[in-house]
Amino acid sequence: QVQLQESGPGLVKPSQTLSLTCTVSSGSITAINYYYAWIRQAPGKDLEWMGTIGFAGHTYIGPSLKSRISISRDTAKNQYTLQLSSVTPEDTAVYYCAETGPRPAYTLLPNGYQWWGQGTQVTVAS
Repeated sequence: QVQLQESGPGLVKPSQTLSLTCTVSSGSITAINYYYAWIRQAPGKDLEWMGTIGFAGHTYIGPSLKSRISISRDTAKNQYTLQLSSVTPEDTAVYYCAETGPRPAYTLLPNGYQWWGQGTQVTVAS
């Protein structure tokens, strides 16, 4: 069974950069046709796909966040990382990392991700 675990600060100040890491405990993040996403859910709102990094290292970013988001990976550690710059209180949410399982292409639909981390609460406040 695939296990994903998010890690990072629970509190970030406005204008700072949020950095979260997802550690994938089984399988390789370079395995062909696997895609790894960051998805968040703000209070009272639906799940929001933020971006995905694919098995070859290509990244796909949601248009509303494109200017502020970066997704990278460390294949030696089997981890991938989210960086979200210039955060505001509106970025307060539970952040999830998730994996698709094998599929022919990435998806921006949260229900296309089969395996999820438990989520980590991030609060943006001064």
